[in-house]
Amino acid sequence: MADEKKPFHNPFAALQGLKDALPPGPAPKPPKVAAPKVPPKAVVRMERAGRNGKEVTVIEQLALTPKEREAWLKSLKGALGCGGSIEEEGALVVQGDHRERVADWLKKQGVKQISVG
Repeated sequence: MADEKKPFHNPFAALQGLKDALPPGPAPKPPKVAAPKVPPKAVVRMERAGRNGKEVTVIEQLALTPKEREAWLKSLKGALGCGGSIEEEGALVVQGDHRERVADWLKKQGVKQISVG
């Protein structure tokens, strides 16, 4: 027996040379992207009551589906660099007093009427 190391048996090694002779496959179709729904109105306010003195920013009256709310919250948390959640009433809650930054972010998203309180 020789001490030469033989590569393990690869059944597809012979096909590697034929790869260039294959015809091109079909072009990939671009993904269908629905136009994002933008709510017409939002109310942004700071709240401290019932949260052990911690400040939170509450975004209410967003006419969004639960899935859209989750996507908006994820994007908002990433933009602000803070934590957040969705309350039972459907309001988005982010940690800290970010009223002005949230209002600017909502304008960039295309919300027409923003009330900051």
